[in-house]
Amino acid sequence: MMQDATGKPVSRISERKLQHLRLSLEESVQSTRSAGFERWSFVHQALPELDLDTIDTSTTFLGRRLRLPFLLSSMTGGAHAAGDINRRLALVAQTMGLAFGVGSQRAGLTHKDLRSTYQVRSVAPDILLLANLGAVQLNYGVGIDQCLEAVEMIGADALVLHLNPLQEALQQEGDHNFRGLLEKIGLIARALPVPVIVKEVGSGISGPIARQLAEAGVAAIDVAGAGGTSFARVEAFRRDSADEVELALAFSEWGIPTAEAVLQAKAAAPATPIIASGGIKNGLDAAKALAMGARLVGFAHAVLAAAAQGEEPARRLLDGFGWQLRVAMFCSGAGSLDALTLDRLIESR
Repeated sequence: MMQDATGKPVSRISERKLQHLRLSLEESVQSTRSAGFERWSFVHQALPELDLDTIDTSTTFLGRRLRLPFLLSSMTGGAHAAGDINRRLALVAQTMGLAFGVGSQRAGLTHKDLRSTYQVRSVAPDILLLANLGAVQLNYGVGIDQCLEAVEMIGADALVLHLNPLQEALQQEGDHNFRGLLEKIGLIARALPVPVIVKEVGSGISGPIARQLAEAGVAAIDVAGAGGTSFARVEAFRRDSADEVELALAFSEWGIPTAEAVLQAKAAAPATPIIASGGIKNGLDAAKALAMGARLVGFAHAVLAAAAQGEEPARRLLDGFGWQLRVAMFCSGAGSLDALTLDRLIESR
């Protein structure tokens, strides 16, 4: 059995969390497929009639004011090494005015000694904080009580229910029954005292699914499209035999590219806030996603890698993304995020 840094044995679920964290940081698990933003360009405004220093990047999401429309996406937790990274990311979110989401809290529900790896309120009392559970767990004994427990465990402002059918199909220990989840998601969305967000984990959410989720009453949708971390590649690295690796790698380019997923979701559910994540590499990609209709932009892998080095590298990275966003807004003539609209983009095929 795997051991933690103190030499103590870790649970199987913690072992999997540690494997995912290590693979994300050390192996080539990024999709070889593009997120699709390079096909889009801003119409340059040579005379923007704006002052770069007054560009307003603030936004309101789920009733909370953010200085930048950035979400440090649900990444990790459930292992003691992950707790340090979560606290660093939360502190960055606190000082920069960002939103932050923890990784799946299933481990915290079943192993109370792991709850501290998700708990960040002591360093980030003011952030928009998102709890997280796998939606498929609603078919495996998780109900409203456990959802509320996950929220209360970390003092969260909202609950993310993540959809990951490809990952579950590729995991040897995966949960495969996704029947009836839409109805159960709707029940949780109506019963929970905090907003419910539904997200994918790297394969995207299509327009028809976005419409169904909006009609079910979810508060926001994170499309989490293809182009970032490929969980097919992550799970391939966890396989022992060459045959099993090849079986998993066949799905390494599976999914809807993030840019396309944002456009589809916004068109299908125009009144539901959309979060764009999955392969967004910098502030310019973020600006394009926001112009396509996203309200927030999620960053994961690059920020995770920076936070593994320390709080300051993560802050520098995100400062740079914020500067890129402001320059893109300035040079496209958008003084605020509300002015950053789809008609400022052109598509090149």
